[in-house]
Amino acid sequence: MKKAAWWFLGFYLLYILIMAGYFFWWTNWGVPADYKGTAADPELFMTHHQLVLSQNYSKLQDWLYFLSIPLKWGVYLFVIAFGFSRWLRTRAEEVTRFSVVHTAVYFLALSIVTWLIAFPVHYAAHMISLRYGVSVQPFSSWLRDDLVSFWVDWVITWLAVIVIYFFIRKNPKRWWLPVWLVSIPFTVFLTYIQPVVIDPLYNHFKPLSDGHLKHEILELADKANIPADNVYEVDMSKKTNEMNAYVNGIGSNLRIVLWDTTLKRLDDREVEFIMAHEMGHYVKHHLLWSVAGSILAILFGLVIAAKLYRCAVARWGDALGLRGPSDIAALPLLLLILSVLSFLFSPVENAVSRYAEHSADRYAIELTHDKEAGISAFQKLTTAGLGEVNPPALVRIFIYDHPTMMERIHFLEEYGSSSSGR
Repeated sequence: MKKAAWWFLGFYLLYILIMAGYFFWWTNWGVPADYKGTAADPELFMTHHQLVLSQNYSKLQDWLYFLSIPLKWGVYLFVIAFGFSRWLRTRAEEVTRFSVVHTAVYFLALSIVTWLIAFPVHYAAHMISLRYGVSVQPFSSWLRDDLVSFWVDWVITWLAVIVIYFFIRKNPKRWWLPVWLVSIPFTVFLTYIQPVVIDPLYNHFKPLSDGHLKHEILELADKANIPADNVYEVDMSKKTNEMNAYVNGIGSNLRIVLWDTTLKRLDDREVEFIMAHEMGHYVKHHLLWSVAGSILAILFGLVIAAKLYRCAVARWGDALGLRGPSDIAALPLLLLILSVLSFLFSPVENAVSRYAEHSADRYAIELTHDKEAGISAFQKLTTAGLGEVNPPALVRIFIYDHPTMMERIHFLEEYGSSSSGR
């Protein structure tokens, strides 16, 4: 296993260079000839300076993103291969005789190590956003958000780890089934409380203050047969120049949210189109389908992870000083497997999400009959966030859960013609 860790380090260093070559030298960031002169051509709505900034900014951020993924894998591999995981488990057992506390102490230490190693990459991404004028968030505020994310993720994952190892001890071969059954209400619960418990930890939410716009949006909701009685705005201008709107939560906690940057930079028609897009998600039940898809993905992931985990512990367990599959010291091995599977599944998840987003774009046109507002809104969104109109293939596949702006704007422009039926 130590040899595998050193091999991984060598491949990771080579991977850094390959990714640099891909993003900085080999990739063509231009717009295809078919889109030249159309509304999707950024040369028509961005200055030359903005185009240069957009390309440079995207290259740096995409490169850092792809570097951060295997970095976490390397941490898990080195932690278990060089005995730190086994040592940490022993130290945790010395704290108390309660296994829940052992798990908490162990997992907290492992999480802190992972966070510290990944911190330089996250900080670099933040500094790049500041330098290019996308972010305006001071370091203290950014660090606070990063720490809040750390603790929220830690609590959720710690609870999951407790459940997983409880059932591994009960049934080392079939633990994935009860874990999946428990994950169903847990996934629904997290989706339900997200808007009212988790999101307010980062930002302040309030009902939309623009009375006229709120009336127009609620009229739009009534037209779409959505029983909405409120629209929320969030104070993102303290952190970013980007614009966004979204819908999250389910049941009585479902919320339609506008960033205040969106309100400041888009006119009412453009905001209404963006809101119609979000209403499309509600009308077409995309949130419920997303929850159902997550539950199904968890099932497949757990089945595959359980088999790989059992084989890995059987193959290397003795050499690593593991007591068996139920040993908490084997957790980095399980996290490594789950993380790799999550990355491998992400193209499928993103493809499904892109289909839903395209469907919501179509619904927004049908509801507002104002595709011009949608085109101008998307152009402004791209400019404000220095977004990629035509990102490289790897970015589209592994990062983009929306169609590219080039695809979205071109679809709106061509809607109603014979070529828009796709």
